[in-house]
Amino acid sequence: MMTTQPEMMTFKTTEVKKNYFTMMQVRHSLNMILSEMSGLDWKPHIVLGINRGGCVPGIYLSHALDIPHETLDIRLRDHKSKPSLAVLEKAHAFQKKILIIDDINDTGATLNYIKDNFGAPENLKFASIIHNEPSKFQGLHFKGYTINKEKDPAWIVFPWEEWQ
Repeated sequence: MMTTQPEMMTFKTTEVKKNYFTMMQVRHSLNMILSEMSGLDWKPHIVLGINRGGCVPGIYLSHALDIPHETLDIRLRDHKSKPSLAVLEKAHAFQKKILIIDDINDTGATLNYIKDNFGAPENLKFASIIHNEPSKFQGLHFKGYTINKEKDPAWIVFPWEEWQ
């Protein structure tokens, strides 16, 4: 009886350049956002942190501004469930000013999803701790750092994304 060995599969791996964003940079970025807001004399009544990357920055801002924080469940990259705008709809019905924050305005898909499916009323403002210049979302009101991933392609790793 002759046995055959299974065919060996090979995979091509590509090394992705990673830039690690520190908690010090996160805090500095949030202070830049707070400064921009105070310069416009604008303060939200609630912060909505986009799940997952916007949760930590959202909680920091809610403490700094002494206002409530809730999670806006929009996960286009890592999740199969349909995004939900229910928290935003509720906040819009009961609050005067809403700030939506994410860790990065990268491609713009998440923020454009919100804008395309909810609109952009005057009481709603968008923020991110990092803004990628080539992003297709151009309605960002407040930002920390600005990068250009076309000129320097790299995956941004935030402190809450790795346990090492």
